[in-house]
Formats: sequence, C-alpha cells, structure tokens
Amino acid sequence: MKHIASLLFVFSACPLLADETRHLDSHEHGVGTLDIAIDGPSVTMAFRAPGADIVGFEYAAKSAADRAAVDAAVATLARPVDLFVLPAAAACSVTKASAGLESDGADGADGAHTEHRDHADEHAHTDHDDHSEEAGHTEFRAEYTLTCERSDALTQIEFAYFDTFENAREVEVQIITGSGARAFDVERDAPTLDLRTLF
Repeated sequence: MKHIASLLFVFSACPLLADETRHLDSHEHGVGTLDIAIDGPSVTMAFRAPGADIVGFEYAAKSAADRAAVDAAVATLARPVDLFVLPAAAACSVTKASAGLESDGADGADGAHTEHRDHADEHAHTDHDDHSEEAGHTEFRAEYTLTCERSDALTQIEFAYFDTFENAREVEVQIITGSGARAFDVERDAPTLDLRTLF
C-alpha cells in the first residue's frame, strides 16, 4: 500500500504548510504528536514536541549549556527505537532517522539538525544561528523510517520517551495501516500503546 506513506507525508506536511500562517506558540506544552504509517515491513514516523518538553526551555539556545542541551536532545531524538520501543519479535531496524529544532524566530528555523542512517553515524551536527530577542517558542521535529521483518509482530509501542523527557505528559498518535486510520492519546501514566486492534 504505497499510498499509506503518502498519507503520512500529508500528516507531517500539513503543520509545515500551516507554519506560513501560524506560529509555533499554538502547541501545547507537555503534548507531542506522533504520526505513524505501517505499510507491510515499512514503518514511517513523524514526531513533533515543544522545546519545553524536551530541553525545559522555549527560547532559542544562547548559552553553551543551552546549546549542549539542544545537541544532546537532537541526538537522542535521532534514536527512535530507544524512545518508541517496538517488540523485539518484529525485528525492526532503523533505515533513516533525522531530528532537528525549529524556532519561532525571525528566520523561522533554528539551524540545529542531525541525520543518522543505519546507526552508522552517532554524532549530531548542529549549527546555531543568532535569533532575534523575540524568538520565544521552539519545537523539536523528527522523522524516522524503519524496516520490520515481521510486521505481524507489531503488537505494541512502549513509550520510553516519557522516561527520557521528564516534562512530556502526553503524545497524540495517529496511525495509518492498510485497514484504515486511528487516533490515540498515550499518557505518561499509561505509556504502552496496544496495536493489536489495528491489524
């Protein structure tokens, strides 16, 4: 079902298009979003979370400590199987993972970005631009592509994300499979999403 990946692109592209008419301040602190498309062995994910949830602040990083926190967060977000744990029986491997930070500054985006392929490169590359003093909101974004040898074993997702980022309270999840689309809210106190009803 090649159209499933296309639908996920629409999910992830809509907020990007909406950025032209809205600012990042429309996000809710404590709440991230995760869009997932499962198409046979291919699992594609698009994740977004407010900067406050990930690094504890919303302003553009200026100090060395702030930049180090952003670098560490971007590197962590580029390891999806550590945050969104899939069953070992599914034998999933990451084929592409990228993460970055966007800010609501005059230039529209923070330069922080990293990309990892097959876990071969575990070093984050970041480039922090100067931002106007008015920049007050940031959002981390990540995209992942995984290949799962046994997609029939994708019975759940364990959100270790909540253990990693203490300010995160909830993730709004949209999942598209060959049988349709579903939405879920996964909360810190119930961090496991049951996928058995999707197949």
